[in-house]
Amino acid sequence: MKMSQLLGRRIKEDPKDAKTISHKFLVRGGYIRPVSAGIYSILPIGMRILEKIEAIIREEMNRIDGQEVKMPVVLPAELWEESGRYQSVGEELLRFKDRNGKAMLLGMTHEEAVVHLVRTEITSYKQLPVMAYQIQTKYRDEARPRAGLIRVREFTMKDAYSFHASQECLEKYYERAHEAYERIFRRAGLRNVVSIRANSGMMGGNISHEFMSVAECGEDTIFLSPDRKSYKANREIAVSALKFEKSGEELPLEKVHTPGQKTIEEVAAFLGVKPENTGKAVFYADHEGKLIFVMIRGDFEVNESKLQNHLGVLDLKFANDPQILAAGAVPGFASPIGLDPAKVRIVVDPSVAGTSNLVVGANETDYHYRNFNYGRDLKDADVTDIATVREGDPCPVTGQPLLMKRGIEVGNIFQLGTKYSGPMMCNYLDKDGKSHPMIMGCYGIGVGRTMASVVEDSHDDYGPVWPMSITPYQVHLCALNPDKGGVGEAAEKLYDELRALGVEVLFDDRGEKAGFMFSDADLIGIPFRAIVSPKSLEQGKVEFKLRTSRDAELFPAAEAAGILADKVREELKKFDI
Repeated sequence: MKMSQLLGRRIKEDPKDAKTISHKFLVRGGYIRPVSAGIYSILPIGMRILEKIEAIIREEMNRIDGQEVKMPVVLPAELWEESGRYQSVGEELLRFKDRNGKAMLLGMTHEEAVVHLVRTEITSYKQLPVMAYQIQTKYRDEARPRAGLIRVREFTMKDAYSFHASQECLEKYYERAHEAYERIFRRAGLRNVVSIRANSGMMGGNISHEFMSVAECGEDTIFLSPDRKSYKANREIAVSALKFEKSGEELPLEKVHTPGQKTIEEVAAFLGVKPENTGKAVFYADHEGKLIFVMIRGDFEVNESKLQNHLGVLDLKFANDPQILAAGAVPGFASPIGLDPAKVRIVVDPSVAGTSNLVVGANETDYHYRNFNYGRDLKDADVTDIATVREGDPCPVTGQPLLMKRGIEVGNIFQLGTKYSGPMMCNYLDKDGKSHPMIMGCYGIGVGRTMASVVEDSHDDYGPVWPMSITPYQVHLCALNPDKGGVGEAAEKLYDELRALGVEVLFDDRGEKAGFMFSDADLIGIPFRAIVSPKSLEQGKVEFKLRTSRDAELFPAAEAAGILADKVREELKKFDI
């Protein structure tokens, strides 16, 4: 491709709304253009990268016996009503009616669609296991799209779904899929991806893993053991090895006057104690409006994902003051002492159950209790870990201080079980002719998010540095002063020779000044650069540079095409797995 014909221009200034490296460089380099909030057009050099990522994904999915399908973007609501998700999923699911008044939706994920497909095609255990995958457009009505392609509304995703006759079969296949994902991200050039245990959330199922590309701009918080291998978990489910054991004598409960002191910090300062000597009260209401009183030690924060998992609910909201008062508690001065269990469900973190003589609310305005002790002053509450792990807490595997990192979720895999196949009657007949729901797994990768993550992972101050495996072109050929010294003719000849050898070449034939040309080349980020100039041609040479280096080599012009082709092949071998 010649740059004089390339659709897409380079931009000098960062977009005003761009906060992340990938957002800035993908817009400035001419890879993407915004159409609306969280909706982008992809330009030709962006398409070339995405197509290469998709090719890697296809190869690895086929390698684990996947079969490619294509399912609709627009789906009837009745499929999601069958699974029970039509009402349970929030506003991120875009619902609408067609011209006939039929309820429809835009697919944000395709579990229901694939179950509908498979139940029409498979009836016997002899046809299992099977895995179907697609690379398809999705739409999620994201409330706050941000960071370019990292959090968008419309996106391209590879989603795969496996169907099995037994849990054991699913678990074996799940391991194969996990290994395939590791190969995909290595082949795509992501250098800092970790697989972590994760919360299944809306997707359901018992076991799930997220593949996180470690990056400062990541929206997810992850915890790692210092060796980055022994323990890896998303903050939503991370645990620590902290132990809580009561020490010392349980002192008598004592009511104290704390006028106007509501927050943990205010109460601790007023009474001359540390936050870890206090009990924090947090109130939630579930989707039915039932009140949940959560009590955790004052130096911890509630992990709402853990709480939701314990309660078995998908959504929780903070309770309002009338709800709290109706249960007999007083906002700002609340404790579980004396509350009616019929009006409120009480959940206590082990940090409270295992700590002596805490300061807690007295359920009376301007008063707190000293010396609250679980087991004496409160019994039979739900005691479960609902605390958010903190950086430096002891690792549950090694005992060493946990590292806290940010990550971009580039892929996820789930053991779904029968969450969808059960209610949707996706059944198979066993060898005795008995019907059973198929056992499912699902496996997703964000294609555009992977491209953006590579930029976050591999860039310098001037632009992205693409791995050879997904670079839009393999060699960037620059002709300096093409009207002088036969440069134009020599560059055209090298361009044709490289293409004949199967090398993907972007040829800057525009005749721009060197600084402008090289600035554009940096924003495009192609790993190899060949420069034909009057100075080099006087010596019968072509200049060669790596995108990451300012040092140059000189090759004989007559041999340059062959040398560059060999270098490209050698670089590509690094991504063969």
